Amino acid sequence: MPAYQLSQLDTLEAEAVHIMREVAGEFDRPVLLFSGGKDSVVMLHLAAKAFAPAQIPFPLLHVDTGHNFPEVMTYRDEAVEHYGVELRVASVQDFIDSGRLRERPDGTRNPLQTVPLLDAIDTNRFDAVFGGGRRDEEKARAKERVFSLRDEFGQWDPKRQRPELWDLYNGRHRAGEHVRVFPLSNWTEVDIWEYIAREDIALPQIYYAHERDVFLRDGMWLTAGEWGGPKQSETVERRVVRYRTVGDMSCTGAVDSHAATVAEVIAEVAVSTITERGATRADDRLTEAAMEDRKREGYF
Repeated sequence: MPAYQLSQLDTLEAEAVHIMREVAGEFDRPVLLFSGGKDSVVMLHLAAKAFAPAQIPFPLLHVDTGHNFPEVMTYRDEAVEHYGVELRVASVQDFIDSGRLRERPDGTRNPLQTVPLLDAIDTNRFDAVFGGGRRDEEKARAKERVFSLRDEFGQWDPKRQRPELWDLYNGRHRAGEHVRVFPLSNWTEVDIWEYIAREDIALPQIYYAHERDVFLRDGMWLTAGEWGGPKQSETVERRVVRYRTVGDMSCTGAVDSHAATVAEVIAEVAVSTITERGATRADDRLTEAAMEDRKREGYF
């Protein structure tokens, strides 16, 4: 008899499903971070598989900056209805209105998500938080374990990372602490897209080539919006673009692309030499260690 072997995607899927079931068995109040971006969409799809035919046994949490792409918000609400899950929203705008946060001079709200996120975790007593981070995205995320302990202040210390030999995950935590869980740790951007193709998963249309009014800032094509762009010196152009990642409109850039199908996106991503965050996220360019600094404070 030939040896039984799983394909790359089957192996990754089985690992992610195993991680989600481990969390459901170990923790009392898990939650899945959901932005409507491709990684969180794949996580939601995997969660549905992991617990079928039962309902997904934990809610979704969206940290809403108020500067989201309208197409993504529409998709988010449709996905919540389709999967029959509970959605909880932590609003950056609410924190600004109450004086707990202040707008940044550059208009971006991505760095402002940390406080609403930690507040939602504390208020709802979530003890495990699923995130869609992948190790190939950014060097700070490559330091994460699958189970990443956060202290009572929601902060991350790389030196407190626990070994995960033989895929054994340690979920122990003291009162007030919680664990960030990354089921997609071993996936790459190409793996995500190939899985989307295999499973026929719908995504927001901004992931595919379309015409959009954009302007150039710091080498990135940004969408005009109420967050403060464009400036008088910046010219709006009509271009055919798509987005490789989804975030705050003020810091998420589009790329020139004619990839209008999943197969075309896979072919495009396969030859790219820059990760999606490196190519299109202005918040990762603030400093050399921008992502790690935010993660230490409690960011995703």
